[in-house]
Amino acid sequence: MPENKEEAFDNAENSADLNDTADLNPETDNMESQEEVTDRAETLEEAQEKLDPLEMAKLENAELKDKYLRLYADFENFRRRTAKEKLELLSTANADMVKAMLPIVDDFERANASFESSNNLEALKEGVDLISTKLIKTLESKGLKPMVAKGELFDAEIHDSVAQFPAPSEDLKGKVIDEVEKGYYLNDKVIRFAKVVVGS
Repeated sequence: MPENKEEAFDNAENSADLNDTADLNPETDNMESQEEVTDRAETLEEAQEKLDPLEMAKLENAELKDKYLRLYADFENFRRRTAKEKLELLSTANADMVKAMLPIVDDFERANASFESSNNLEALKEGVDLISTKLIKTLESKGLKPMVAKGELFDAEIHDSVAQFPAPSEDLKGKVIDEVEKGYYLNDKVIRFAKVVVGS
């Protein structure tokens, strides 16, 4: 019996050792598998680091291309709209001017009709003077302003010298002594230079 007890005890110890070894083996296996997973994760991260710059560059390129196309489309729309508005503005400006001139055209037609039926020159002259005044006022309301040149110092920015004559007096040298054709401003911008004679 004692031998059997010892054998049993030895067997029990051996079983415990085997159990301990069996308990340790899964941990070892787990540790190895965790290391493998870590290695794999590092490999994936490295792969992502290698691929990410390229992918990001592609995304940035696509985004910039999209922005460029949108900006180009916006610019084209703006250009077309501006050109259309400019044409409309010019046509509207001409229409406004023509509309303002129509009453004067009517007055001239009535004056022409009266020339044929009336011999009263004073009345005809007065009618023409009224039409002339109406025309000038209409043009002034549209921004037209006559240029005052006679007696002013010659200015090449607004005057066009057509001739030079000896000045009748010393104070008229370098000044406009006669006006051949009147100059005009439109909204303070010269639209026709005054043709003048300058004293020398």
